[in-house]
Amino acid sequence: MKNTARAVMQTRFTMLSPHDTIKEAVIVLQSASKEHGRRVFGMMVTDQEGKLVGMLSMYDIFLFLRPKHIEIWGEMDDIDLTGLVGEALSRADTIRVGDVMTTSLISITPDTNLMMIVDIMIKKHVRRLPVLDGKEIVGIVFMSDVFDYLLEKFMQ
Repeated sequence: MKNTARAVMQTRFTMLSPHDTIKEAVIVLQSASKEHGRRVFGMMVTDQEGKLVGMLSMYDIFLFLRPKHIEIWGEMDDIDLTGLVGEALSRADTIRVGDVMTTSLISITPDTNLMMIVDIMIKKHVRRLPVLDGKEIVGIVFMSDVFDYLLEKFMQ
């Protein structure tokens, strides 16, 4: 097998809908982690026709949870983290995945060279890339899988 996305892409993956709530998305992320036997920190978001419309990652959820004016809070030693997170999570029932997902997407094909994937991940600061064959989603490449694959090749 050539050193392409096809060699490392995951072909079993769970997707979210832009209509899912953030709370539902967190539950799906936790469930997918158990199902796949490893932590899942981001997922593809598809519309009703199965078209890729976004990505939701732990980063997007952190942006949602982060208090709006945190930069003016100073030391923050006296801030009740439980209260802040609790308030944000209480809003998680009403905020939709489509409201916080990343929509400026970078995708690759199954034949994209692994070193090109590494370059994209570094330059664009992404940890997962959807793999499309035309408009069909055929997989997802995680940074950790690329790293493991390259380490294995190096150790041979």
